[in-house]
Amino acid sequence: PNYLDFIGVHHRDATGKVIGEHVFVGLYAMHVYYISTTEIPVVRKKVAAVRAACGFAPGSYRDKTLVNVLETYPREELIEVATSDLFRIASGIVLLQEHPRVGVFLRNDGWGRYVSALVYMPRDRFDTTTRKRITERLAETLQTDSIDFFLMVGESRLARLHLIARLADGSAPAYDAAVFESEVARIVRGWHDELQQNLIEHCGEERGSTLLRRYATALPLAYQDQVPPTSAVSDLERLEIAEASGRVEVKLNAPYRNDGSHQHVKLFLKGLPRPLSTVLPVFENLGVTVLSEQPFNLSDSDLHIADFAIQLPRADALDKQATRAAFVDLLEKLLRDEAENDGFNRLALLAGLAEPRITVLRAYGRYLRQAGLPFSSAYIERSLAAHPHIARLLVSLFEARFAPDATTSDEAVASELAAALAKVSNVDDDRILSGFRTALDATMRTNAWQTGADGKPKGYLSFKISSKLIPFLPKPVPLYEIFVYSPRMEGIHLRGSRVSRGGLRWSDRMEDFRTEGLALVKAQMVKNVVGVPLGAKGCFVGKRLPPASERDAWMAEGIACYQTYIRGLLDVTDNLVTGKVVP
Repeated sequence: PNYLDFIGVHHRDATGKVIGEHVFVGLYAMHVYYISTTEIPVVRKKVAAVRAACGFAPGSYRDKTLVNVLETYPREELIEVATSDLFRIASGIVLLQEHPRVGVFLRNDGWGRYVSALVYMPRDRFDTTTRKRITERLAETLQTDSIDFFLMVGESRLARLHLIARLADGSAPAYDAAVFESEVARIVRGWHDELQQNLIEHCGEERGSTLLRRYATALPLAYQDQVPPTSAVSDLERLEIAEASGRVEVKLNAPYRNDGSHQHVKLFLKGLPRPLSTVLPVFENLGVTVLSEQPFNLSDSDLHIADFAIQLPRADALDKQATRAAFVDLLEKLLRDEAENDGFNRLALLAGLAEPRITVLRAYGRYLRQAGLPFSSAYIERSLAAHPHIARLLVSLFEARFAPDATTSDEAVASELAAALAKVSNVDDDRILSGFRTALDATMRTNAWQTGADGKPKGYLSFKISSKLIPFLPKPVPLYEIFVYSPRMEGIHLRGSRVSRGGLRWSDRMEDFRTEGLALVKAQMVKNVVGVPLGAKGCFVGKRLPPASERDAWMAEGIACYQTYIRGLLDVTDNLVTGKVVP
């Protein structure tokens, strides 16, 4: 299975011109590998030249060490290596024998067929895992998959690993020998040992050992090069959570530049990696710039880590711990499709708002579009982002008015909001922001603080609005309307009086379903003129419907949206219990 050796002997004429060649192809006889270097022509000349160049006193300790290094040097290497390379490598090995440490000696083959790497390391630090990782690092450095290895572990305190990396014909690899040696030193030094110690200190011996055994050995070498063991501890914990839940987990790293505007965001997920085309819009709508992505795939596993380097809109955007936690929470919900991906999410960093309060502003923005505010969603998002202070005040007013445990006076917040609105110079921004204030003032009830059976906030919002308090609504103006919002659906219910009659409709008019409902209310008023003179009508739309060709899935999603719609209406509607009205 060995590579054949080739020896060519040129024949020259009297002028020195090559006129022929004798070629010998085959394997050296076995005794060549065991006899002394002084018995092999050509080799003994190299050995003598190296000993002379080193200048050690004959018979001295260093000279004996050098002789031993040359006698145990890989024999085929010794035959092929140039004298200058042999001097450089052999003298370096002698120094290693006196001061044992990690040492790497690289040599390019003169014909560009391979790169030879001699790796020395403390004998007790060598194992199969170390050998594999050094081999992987060399393969990545030289961009090759063909590497042979030869190992020598004897009485010396140093183990020797000889790697031959085969290259594509004629390729000239570019590499930094010093960088590669430092990378090998890090591998040998024991990244896993450091990680194990940190895991046990942080998680306890039992769980720390479990995490190490389950995940650490599967981490790629590139991950170990870039992530210190101290940071890897929390990474493994999140990998465990991601594997158990099947959901994306997010970790926000400390800034990697002193100005604080540059951060790292890591995503931990199980299954197929997320395409960049789906992840980048999420970051962009959060108002951050993605500088780079480094993916890490765990071997023999469907677990993945994606490390994104990002730049924040301003250096202090994540200085507050509450904002950092809210940012991570929002990003997780976006990647899990539990929140809507649009420009309202910029308010997380610009205004320091958590996801539930951003959803409140988004829901009001959607309602205002249905109510006839003549601006696009993108324009509304831009207006709020341009006035983050007013966005915060709108949320504060909403909380002051409706939060069960509110401690702030809504009059005080309303006064501050009015002063801030008075300073808005752009006419469009003034109309948009004043529209939010008007809709908020017209709101009578909300389910924003209700929780589900699991004790968690509900995944949808509903507002009961007194329509007559919104002057820009098209006629006829109903008595009340309820707007229901969720990432999957939106719906509205219009009621002409306290006692009204009408139905509900699954609409396909995404942009103006309120207009559709209002037209049906008008028709209902004519139809019911004899009995109940004022009508009611409700419309809802599904925002994530599968193609209609997938009939069963399409119908199932429509029913789920209808159920959310009904729940949203009932959340802010009085109950009749044993004949009595219970708000």
